Formats: sequence, structure tokens, C-alpha cells
Amino acid sequence: MSSDYAAFRAALQQAKHILVLAGAGLSAASGIPTFRGAGGLWRNFDVTRLATPEAFKESPSRVWQFYHYRREVARAAKPNPAHRAIALLSSSAEELKRVAPSALTFQLITQNIDNLSNRALPTDAPRLALPIEMHGNLFRVKCTKCGFAEMNFDSPICEALTGTEASFKNGEPEREIELKYLPKCRQCGSLTRPGVVWFGEEVEHLDDIDNKVEKQCDFIMVVGTSSQVMPAGIFADIVRNNRGKVAVFNIELTRADKLKDFIFLGPCEETLVTALDVEGRLD
Repeated sequence: MSSDYAAFRAALQQAKHILVLAGAGLSAASGIPTFRGAGGLWRNFDVTRLATPEAFKESPSRVWQFYHYRREVARAAKPNPAHRAIALLSSSAEELKRVAPSALTFQLITQNIDNLSNRALPTDAPRLALPIEMHGNLFRVKCTKCGFAEMNFDSPICEALTGTEASFKNGEPEREIELKYLPKCRQCGSLTRPGVVWFGEEVEHLDDIDNKVEKQCDFIMVVGTSSQVMPAGIFADIVRNNRGKVAVFNIELTRADKLKDFIFLGPCEETLVTALDVEGRLD
């Protein structure tokens, strides 16, 4: 295990297929709450009442108010330097070649649903540079009946949710909103749900992710994640077992990190930017 930036850069220069696996710590500096650490989202809210299919079936009103709150938090946030560093290498072949001259691919796989990694990309970024959002996106809505899905950035997404974000922020009881006033499908008029992956549901794009992790990746950067949620929690082990390199950027050390090639402790908006040698190159 090394915290040597020069050694990290030397190894990165040899990599051909680079993955970045991002977790909640990537967005912490943007003001998005993490989940399991001090002040984490699941310390303040009961996941079983808010982020499962069963919770939505029991009370779509409560769940929609929670996700409206999270949409408003994400809307007010801005991509931080770590988002922009990843976006720079995802969208610029010239910048990628500068730090990883052997690289054939550079791909972000994110567990985050806050849309900040998309917002960090230049508007003209190529489609291949788009993040793989394995847990969905807060700003996508999906019909519970016909399956139609689309991005929706309205604030609020429906009039009945206006101001309800304050209830969750302040720990107050949520309102009881009738079903007919909750977000509806633009195609068939049925109830929609947040386009995210809830606990108990299968992650999205799994075949594509498996191919990139198991068959291609020879260098993975694990950024801002405790690696407790599966299947993302084993991606680094798969790459290492395939003789690839693993670099971890996190606030604190975990038991599994001693097996990694590189570990950089501290805010990833600082450590990742330094490691990738993009200081002064971000907009």
C-alpha cells in the first residue's frame, strides 16, 4: 500500500482500461449528505420506510416527499473539483492522454443519484463519456404502470410537493398527499416513481458493468465509497484478482484497504485532483 502520488501517476501511465467507481464521498464537498458516516442520511431517516418498493407501496406520499427533498438538495449543489477532474478525463482525449498515455478507455461508474457527474461534463461531451449510473438518477421518473421513463428537472415536480422539503430537513411529520396529486406519467397518466434503484432492487446496467470490471479494467480508482453495498463493494477485488491496480481515495481507512495498491486519505476533491495532476486545468 502506497500514498506516493508519483508512484500512482507512473502506474496510471501504463493503464489501458481505467475505471472510476464513485460513492457518496465524491459529492460530500458539494453538500450532498453521505449515508453511513457521521451525519449520514440513514442515521437520520429509516431506509425501510423511504427507499424500498414496499415503502413506496405503503406510502407513495411519504416517499415522494423524501425524494423531492433530495432533488432540491441536489439541485442547489454544484459539482466540486473531484467531479470536474473525472469529467475532464472522461470528455477530453487530449487530457486523458496527458495523464494516461496508454489508456484506451476511461469510464466513471457511479453509485450516486445526484446528477452532479453529468452536470460536470461539458455540454458537448461525447456519449461514450457519460457516467454509468448504477443506482439511477434523482431527476429521472418512471411510470409504475406503462414503464415510460424520462428526465424531469421541474421544481417542484408537482404542485402538491411545494415546500415539503422543509419537513424532511427539519425532521417534521410529512404531509399526507392524496395519490391523485402526486407526480403522474406524461404518457398514460398513472403514478410515477423516482427513477432510482431502491434497496431490494437490481442495479442498472449490470451486464455492461460486469464486462468493464471483469474483462477490461486494469486500473480502478475507488472514490468516496465505503464499499459496503453490493455488487459495487467487490469491484476492486475483482480488478485486483485480475492483476489490475487499485487506488482508493477516501476520508478514512477501511479493513479491506490494506490490500490495495494505493490509498490516499483525505477529501477526494483535494486528493484526487492532486493524484490526477489536473490542478489548474479545471474550469
